[in-house]
Amino acid sequence: MMKINNFLELKDFQKIIIENEKIELNESLLDRVEESFQFLKEFSKNKVIYGVNTGFGPMAQFKISDEDTHQLQYNLIRSHSSGIGNPLPAQEVKACMLARLNTLSLGNSGVHQSVIHLLKELINRDITPLIFEHGGVGASGDLVQLAHLALVLIGEGEVFYKGERKATKEVFEAEGLEPIKVEIREGLALMNGTSVMSGIGIVNAYKASQLTDISIRLSCAINEIVQAYDDHLSEALNGTKKHHGQQKVAEKMRAHLADSKLIRKREDHLYTHFEEQEKVFKEKVQEYYSLRCVPQILGPVLDTLEYTENVLENEINSANDNPIINVKDRHVYHGGNFHGDYISLEMDKLKIVVTKLTMLAERQLNYLLNSKINEILPPFVNLGKLGFNFGMQGVQFTATSTTAESQMLSNSMYVHSIPNNNDNQDIVSMGTNAAVICRKVIENAFEVLAIEAITIIQAVEYLGFQDKVSSSTKELYDEIRKIIPAFFDDMVMYPYLEEVKKYLKAV
Repeated sequence: MMKINNFLELKDFQKIIIENEKIELNESLLDRVEESFQFLKEFSKNKVIYGVNTGFGPMAQFKISDEDTHQLQYNLIRSHSSGIGNPLPAQEVKACMLARLNTLSLGNSGVHQSVIHLLKELINRDITPLIFEHGGVGASGDLVQLAHLALVLIGEGEVFYKGERKATKEVFEAEGLEPIKVEIREGLALMNGTSVMSGIGIVNAYKASQLTDISIRLSCAINEIVQAYDDHLSEALNGTKKHHGQQKVAEKMRAHLADSKLIRKREDHLYTHFEEQEKVFKEKVQEYYSLRCVPQILGPVLDTLEYTENVLENEINSANDNPIINVKDRHVYHGGNFHGDYISLEMDKLKIVVTKLTMLAERQLNYLLNSKINEILPPFVNLGKLGFNFGMQGVQFTATSTTAESQMLSNSMYVHSIPNNNDNQDIVSMGTNAAVICRKVIENAFEVLAIEAITIIQAVEYLGFQDKVSSSTKELYDEIRKIIPAFFDDMVMYPYLEEVKKYLKAV
């Protein structure tokens, strides 16, 4: 059981979202929420406070009478529950709810404690509100998507519960849960902010971290297959370039390859003799870039990922509401903390580097499949009869087309603002769109890396290197062989691709 109080780290999200750890609320958190609520209740008397006694957006100039202020919040939630498309996956919605709980718990939103309590119960009981991919422009935050969350909290809409899509009212009755009642501004407070794009972003970052580790591991295995020299991985070489990511990738590669019997030292081969009459060297002097430049290619991926994680952590621990309730100053500040540009830009950056990682995998795959350039393997790593069997020829088309899709999807969402809301929202972030597209690019990467992984294992099989590869590569070999046996005859590949993809996502 994790006690939520103040600052949440991404590793806390991992424990709750991925490992299903339950949460409880610290008393000081509840005191902070109550203090904020009571202050706003008193402060808002005889004052014009946006979203408390005014209309919303471009209709903020219209005063709302006291008897209509509660209904105003319900109107907002219901009218903006207007999403469409695919439902967000459960992990992303859970991350969104946790992000919303955390930011509302900072005491800058003036919500009633019941909101925090009900969010906690939904998280702990795996009740997943129906939230759609399409809807928000990411300016007042994720208005449309968060409206669907708010709709569930008032006891309406739909949820996923025990594998079924059901009416919220039915599930609340089964679980003995009570909907919240709007007290002051619970509707707007729930809907303002970046919690959906941040929730998706947190899951994206976790999966991108997995991909980076897998790509490093597969790159090591290919270097073993070709019996590459180790100087391009060396601390001495990579230390001459002052990028943390590059140095870290090279360090990880050296660790993976520490016990390999295949990686060679240049001084044992090319530095021992030189024949004046040699016109063409028998030993390959340098490998192709997709093998030799892995630290330089994956280094920026790692650096970008780490920066993205930092931005996400800052966002989920920030007040991203409007207005901001400041109990200490005894004041209410109007502004734009709900704007999603920080997350939108990071999701664009993350999808770009994941696409580059995918392109690296596709080039490494092509190297293995093209016998004319690797000069050690049969065409398409075909362990059967050449001309009669096809080996990995068919799956290369899948890898190539999937990589191409990711390249196209890597165009920026961050710079594609479209004014809307009667031009009140005249420049927007498109942050949730950016996060959803980033997720698609990440899924594509897992598919390409699954194809690459199978090809690597087939190459190890052909060369008989099972007892010479590093323990890291041998573990990969053993695990993938449990899914797909060494094959000589042609067979239907798609079930194996899916199972290897599942394995990589679970590593």
